[in-house]
Amino acid sequence: MSDVMDTLDRLDAETLTGLAARIEEIMQRKARDCGPDGEKGACAKAARPVRPCHTRMLRIPDEVKHLSPAQAQAMEESFRTWRDAATRPEVRRSRCRVLAVFLLLRHTGARLGEVLSLNERTDLDLDQGVVRFHGSQSENGQASGQASGQTPGQSPDQSPGRGRRRKAGNAEGDDGEGAARSRETALPAYVAREIAAIVEDPSALSLRGRFLALDQGFVRRKFYERGREVGLPTELANPRVLRNTRAVELLREGAPLAVVQSILGHSTASLTAAYVDYAARDLRHLIHYYMNKGSMMKTSARNTFFGTVQAVRKGAIISEIVLSTTGGFEIVSVITNESADKLGLVEGKAVVAMVKAPWIILVKDPDAPKTSARNRLLGTVRRVNQGSISAEIVLEVEDGTEVCALVTDESVRKLALSPGDAVWAMFKAFSVILAVEGAEN
Repeated sequence: MSDVMDTLDRLDAETLTGLAARIEEIMQRKARDCGPDGEKGACAKAARPVRPCHTRMLRIPDEVKHLSPAQAQAMEESFRTWRDAATRPEVRRSRCRVLAVFLLLRHTGARLGEVLSLNERTDLDLDQGVVRFHGSQSENGQASGQASGQTPGQSPDQSPGRGRRRKAGNAEGDDGEGAARSRETALPAYVAREIAAIVEDPSALSLRGRFLALDQGFVRRKFYERGREVGLPTELANPRVLRNTRAVELLREGAPLAVVQSILGHSTASLTAAYVDYAARDLRHLIHYYMNKGSMMKTSARNTFFGTVQAVRKGAIISEIVLSTTGGFEIVSVITNESADKLGLVEGKAVVAMVKAPWIILVKDPDAPKTSARNRLLGTVRRVNQGSISAEIVLEVEDGTEVCALVTDESVRKLALSPGDAVWAMFKAFSVILAVEGAEN
């Protein structure tokens, strides 16, 4: 056990987060899988879908360039090392200013223009670890928080002729996101303490209120230089990538999209959603789980399909209901007219179809079998859990949905079922139970 703990201690935060999510899924799956006796398997229990870990499923689009935790940490340390290497007081002060800008960008996800517009005396509450951003420009072209008439001098690290800067208060930026929103953002305690030590140093008194007002081009060059020192290409060593990095970290930590939108100051949720992507199969899994979670129904039926009504055909006594599942399958149910009316079944209505495991018939045939059963799903055997009398067969169909069948041990032997086999799961229309949210079962 000590070896395991030592190994875990060497892993970075991102890897540990993914590992924890994976362990949680494994534990939940083991809890629901059937035991040594087939009759006490998962098919006999109430349906309890494993909660998918959306943060583990999250994929970042290729166009969203961001740093790994190790890269971001290396970049941060390179700025501190660079600051500590200064031999003259005025050079150290200049480098402290750049370090403060980096820390604010790194831990707030703000735009460069927003950070350079901050008044460290009025916009930073470092005792509480809060940064106040004032959003878009005011009518006179200056951002809120920029002192009127301020003209910061040339930094000791700047080359001659580069003392003039772009307007630091341009919150519009050049990232295509439009105007930023006013907001408050929290800083980690250690970052707030470090910035406080920088801005409260006696050497910073002459720049009171404009300590962060640096030239954007100068700041970007220092980013490129520090990036090269830690082996980062130019396209990854810039303020925009830090903004992306913070957004990715928040999303992977499970922060709701609306929270990330607020922290970044996005004007619309669609801008924040650009950071999020899921594989088609993972997205179907999430839809399946949360539709099930939203339903208040409790049922012993292991097989549950979510979809919408595509057609309703009524006879004198019974109705045929055709629904299309979220996975694209068609399922047919036959119920009484009274039940159809009670459920309010009409085209387009969301509905849940349930089939108990003993009602599933398995056919091992490479071709679609000829049968009177209206519902047929082709799947792949994932698990065969055998008991003393019966066995639980779990199939995975094309969209990733699991279908459970409860059959006799003799049937398993005759069909020679084993994981990886292609098998048809069939069930009659009369075996399909329909339910809608809010209806009495």
